Amino acid sequence: MIVSTATRPTIMTTHDTSPSPLYTRLLGETAKIDWQDLERFFAQGKLLWIASDLDLVSVAEAIANDDTGRITEWLSAGHVQRMQAETAADVGTRNPELWAVVVSPWVCVQERR
Repeated sequence: MIVSTATRPTIMTTHDTSPSPLYTRLLGETAKIDWQDLERFFAQGKLLWIASDLDLVSVAEAIANDDTGRITEWLSAGHVQRMQAETAADVGTRNPELWAVVVSPWVCVQERR
C-alpha cells in the first residue's frame, strides 16, 4: 500500500543533461511506503536497500538499463544490497520514512533522512 506521493525525491542526475524518459517515468512511480507493505518483498528476497547518499531513482534506472558497471560498483561498495535481516529488524522497529520504486523483480527502497 502506497502511503503518499506528495513530496517526491529531488531529481539528482550524475550528468549535466536533462533526465532520461526512463528516469522521469521511474521518478513518477517512486512513492513513500510503510515497512509493513514491504515485508512480503523482504521475505521473498526481492527488496534492495539503497544507501541514503545515492539517488534512488538513478539506481533504479541503472537496474532497468542493466548497467552492470555501475551496479557492480555499488554492490561492491555496499551501497546497494539485498536487505539483510538486521536492517529489516531495525527498520521495523524504528519505522523511518521509506521511499520505494519497483524495477521488476526488485523493489528498491531507501530511507529518507
